[in-house]
Amino acid sequence: MVRSVHHTRFDGGQPIVRAGVRSSVAPMGGPAHGAGDATSAAPAPGSDLFVIGVAGGTGSGKTTVAERLADLVGDGSLSLLRLDSYYADYPELTFEQRAAMNYDHPDSFDWPLLLAHVHALRHGLAAPVPEYDFADYRRTAVTTRLAPARVLVIEGILVLYPVELRELMSLRIFVDADPDVRFIRRLERDIAERGRTADSVIDQYLTTVRPMHLQFCEPTKRFADVIVPHGGLNQPALDVLVARVRQLLG
Repeated sequence: MVRSVHHTRFDGGQPIVRAGVRSSVAPMGGPAHGAGDATSAAPAPGSDLFVIGVAGGTGSGKTTVAERLADLVGDGSLSLLRLDSYYADYPELTFEQRAAMNYDHPDSFDWPLLLAHVHALRHGLAAPVPEYDFADYRRTAVTTRLAPARVLVIEGILVLYPVELRELMSLRIFVDADPDVRFIRRLERDIAERGRTADSVIDQYLTTVRPMHLQFCEPTKRFADVIVPHGGLNQPALDVLVARVRQLLG
């Protein structure tokens, strides 16, 4: 069923409210590539958990928005899950084969594992979040225990794509930025943090990142409750989001 909603857009001044729709996308499937089982922690009833999805194109500033929310709200009240931790692992492939894969397509993510961890956190269980090695294109043997909190933020380029994940969210945010700004940020990040060369980043951007953004990421903007332009440095938008989360926390 399609139902009308309102999208709030923050342009650094007065919010601009525009009409929109929410509709469904085909469910995601595929087997989970396990990274351990969820473990018991302090109770956090799923009905009380406020789940925020923060999506947007590569280099848009969505990670900055998610991290600033976590900093301003406080670690004890907010848990942060990054989609980048949930790339599917293919140990049977050679390095060259893994390097040639399309990592901006929805099928490159281990959605069943992410959903399992979100459900665990909603029911008061800690989740063993996997660690991904971007230089080797492999999941490592290391996991990080993420404890449940009253607010869960899920951040990543395609977190608004799977209907199963969207339906768990109380608030859906899409962080927007100009394509040239996003490309420069990606180029700088991948060289500095992920061991990539400039040529490899440019080739990947042209062959997979840009076309996949247009095909899969950009269309999910219509599912957002809030659209934040100008990336993670949009202070008026952050102020409103933080105030809303703090209000929910009492």
